[in-house]
Amino acid sequence: MDVIEVFDGHNDSVQYMEDYKPGGRDFLARSEVGHLDLPRALEGHLVGGLFALHAYPEKKPENNLTITSDGYEMRYADALDEDYSRRLVDNQLAALNRLVERSNGRMRLAESVDEIEAARTGGAFSVVLHMEGAEAIGPDLDYLHTLHAAGLRSLGPVWSRPNIFGYGVPFAYPRSPDTGPGLTDAGKELVRACNTLGIMIDLAHLNEQGFWDVATLSKAPLVATHACAHAICPSTRNLTDRQLDAIRDTDGVIGFNLAVYDIRADAHLDENTPLDTVVSHIGYLIDRVGPDRVALGSDFDGTVVPREIRDASGLPHLFEAMRKAGFDGETIRKFAFDNWLRVFRLTWK
Repeated sequence: MDVIEVFDGHNDSVQYMEDYKPGGRDFLARSEVGHLDLPRALEGHLVGGLFALHAYPEKKPENNLTITSDGYEMRYADALDEDYSRRLVDNQLAALNRLVERSNGRMRLAESVDEIEAARTGGAFSVVLHMEGAEAIGPDLDYLHTLHAAGLRSLGPVWSRPNIFGYGVPFAYPRSPDTGPGLTDAGKELVRACNTLGIMIDLAHLNEQGFWDVATLSKAPLVATHACAHAICPSTRNLTDRQLDAIRDTDGVIGFNLAVYDIRADAHLDENTPLDTVVSHIGYLIDRVGPDRVALGSDFDGTVVPREIRDASGLPHLFEAMRKAGFDGETIRKFAFDNWLRVFRLTWK
């Protein structure tokens, strides 16, 4: 099989970088821990991705997971303070800039499709800034403009907790993603501002009412950077057929999440999930929205991925499994690379 180059729609790797925290991993050196670093990216023919800036609480909530007779429920994480969140995001942004600087040209911060393509042609890895949860942004939206000037090109208004902009969807199975109110008035202003600036709005982690609020307001294609199909795995994090149809009808993209508990029909946290199961789920999405509207949104370093993939270096195994299942080369290339750049062109300014 020919080499398949990859652009990935979501990773959480900055949280584990030594550039961000003492004792973290050196992203420029190959590790056996986690999913992503530059050597393993190159082994998997990954040429770039959306790197998530995300504020975690200082202390995780205790006893927040309840195992039910047929699934699980995880209560909302607490809302985060704006100043605290901004300090973390500022530090993560500085860490990514330090990493790019010390990579000596092997990595580049990309703010346009042309810059992604130029980096690819020059053999460099593209870092595109994404923010997962907008707690660091105040109601005046000044910090949004600051981040856009620094290179932010994708934003998820919420993570799976509430903030001033809306309500994230809590983690639960089996359950509908229709879990409560959607966007606040401030959230609607945030959507309008992102449209004006050309920042892609990420619908992952947003509850169903918030999804429809964005769909009503936004002038850009609808995008979920890392999610799967609710019809197969009825997790709150997954998208219903009606939501998938809305993504299709706006010429958007769903980034396929490699989280095993959102791929499997039983939502089990089992890394021994077969690639046949993974590919079948991808096939459902492509059949529903078309081959131009499904891409890879791995969630590397933020979830449990199938053992046969293991990390970024194992992505060719996924594409080989797709080929064996009957996907043609053009469809695989669109899934791996082309579809993200297509939607970026439609969204960024």
